[in-house]
Amino acid sequence: MTAEIITIGDEILIGQIVDTNSAFLAKEFNKIGVSVFQITSVQDEKAHILKALKEAEENADIIIITGGLGPTKDDITKRTLCHYFNDTLVEDKAVLANVEQLFSKYNIPLLDVNKHQALVPSKAKVLMNKYGTAPGMWMDKKGKVFVSLPGVPYEMKALILDQVIPKLRDQFKFPFIMHKTILTYGLGESSLAERIEAWEDNLPSFIKLAYLPSLGRVRLRLSGKAMDKVIVKAEIEKQVALLLPQIEDVFVGFEEDKSIEAVIGVQLTKMGKTLSIAESCTGGNIAQAFTANPGASKYFKGSIVSYATESKINILNVSEGDIKTNSVVSKEVAESMAKNVRMLFNSDYAISTTGNAGPSKGDSDAEVGTVWIAIATKDEVYSEVFNFGNHREKVTTKAKNKALEMLQKEIKKK
Repeated sequence: MTAEIITIGDEILIGQIVDTNSAFLAKEFNKIGVSVFQITSVQDEKAHILKALKEAEENADIIIITGGLGPTKDDITKRTLCHYFNDTLVEDKAVLANVEQLFSKYNIPLLDVNKHQALVPSKAKVLMNKYGTAPGMWMDKKGKVFVSLPGVPYEMKALILDQVIPKLRDQFKFPFIMHKTILTYGLGESSLAERIEAWEDNLPSFIKLAYLPSLGRVRLRLSGKAMDKVIVKAEIEKQVALLLPQIEDVFVGFEEDKSIEAVIGVQLTKMGKTLSIAESCTGGNIAQAFTANPGASKYFKGSIVSYATESKINILNVSEGDIKTNSVVSKEVAESMAKNVRMLFNSDYAISTTGNAGPSKGDSDAEVGTVWIAIATKDEVYSEVFNFGNHREKVTTKAKNKALEMLQKEIKKK
């Protein structure tokens, strides 16, 4: 069973908004065993929409359309659907009552143009939108399902979860799809693939492996698809059990559970330990990764973004002599930052970063991409130097990820 998603709106194509609807729809379809064949974004233009509908009908069993359902003249989805289905618009009294109720609730004058929201194709089954004025519309054609939904994300999500997916489940029988994503740090995609090649070659035909590399980390996604849920779940768990001993040194956790920073947070909380951070080139990104997780105050004491050389000296008490002798991007400065921020916040662990993210060299002669990362505990402080390339965003992201990896390894020693 396949689906195609069509998003309508010039605002997507000119980059004015990011299409989050498609990601949500793809994830929800995957949960019920529907594979998304294609995602297409089209202009608010009749011929373009008609072409997309025709191609989607050839490609998929379920076609989901979002956007273009507003009351103004530039919203042409309903009229275009009428053209495609050889239909006409009619007023739906229940939709009109919903529109009137919403405008009355918020004490907003109801204009004639707003009443046009109650016009729907006569062949459509109306899906009432309790959060907005544009209804969803369900149409069947030769065994295929077309569903048109408003583009406002929270309205679309409610319609999908409360009405569309239950109706699809009633109408179709879907296979079971399961994904298990394994998080690894510190080993590149090629090296990882070489290490687990024999295991991968012996995967059963209904289990697929995907490598999902990003800066400093690789996710391994196992996907199983079959009609029998029990068989899929059992085989996925079996393959994970065979894989983990081969990647134990780089395994962090499962994406379905928590990110590495959340995993570290859980570990620190269980141990009753705390963390502080001193960041220069990463600019607060490591601290943000931790504080994005609820409950971070249990273990995260605070951070200093000592971006300028003066702040390293004046706030973190880094020796001015060390900076002059060794440069601001050096082992001595990184370790001093980590040691001193740990003492400043009286934490059990500390991370520090100092480097040159580019594009110019700044206060250091270190090559662009050079980053020193230090870890401090109550017993020791140590550091490593890396070169993460010459792209600023790449350097800061890889530095953040490597710092998290180093901290995770340090915690695992206990």
